[in-house]
Amino acid sequence: MKTKLKELLSLKDSFNNLYALCDFQTLQNKNISLDDFIKICIKKNAKIVQYRDKINSDSIQIQNLKYLKTKLDIPIIINDKIDLIQYADGLHLGQEDFLKFHTNKKIAIKLIRTKIKDKLLGLSTHNEVEILESNELDLDMIGLGAYKGTNTKDVSTILGDKISYLAKISKHPVCAIGGVKCEDKISNVRFNVVGSALYED
Repeated sequence: MKTKLKELLSLKDSFNNLYALCDFQTLQNKNISLDDFIKICIKKNAKIVQYRDKINSDSIQIQNLKYLKTKLDIPIIINDKIDLIQYADGLHLGQEDFLKFHTNKKIAIKLIRTKIKDKLLGLSTHNEVEILESNELDLDMIGLGAYKGTNTKDVSTILGDKISYLAKISKHPVCAIGGVKCEDKISNVRFNVVGSALYED
């Protein structure tokens, strides 16, 4: 799976690909089944799925991760839950989750890598300092945002058009997060991370 993504990342014209966010609570609120989500991902040609679940038990999350992997031939990333990494192709962490491993980010990365090995690792960033820090870390990609306001998460910083400049200084592929839509064309951004907007049409 990582090889497939590496091939995608190596394509110079490969920008604004769909990175679909499977937030289980959003699915539940919108009365969308996991099967419906899978159909949307296939229809819209998603390149990555991130599974985020703050409400189900680990056993149900494992069941859902396995199901996604059997139905979608793309990398499935788990949000935050490093203990479930064996059922996913990668891990995405926020800044606060990252620092739970160690206050020194380079040591935190080493600790995380001992658990996830060579699986994909993404980190959320929100400003120039965090991007420059991430440039020194063994990551596969960064999330950058919020691009616009969103109803699903409280956002203190909206980057707007500034996101393109910030994306350009990242040495890692950039995934735009926060209020992003499938059709958004954002310079220097490799993936559009789309959550609720997946279900708008």
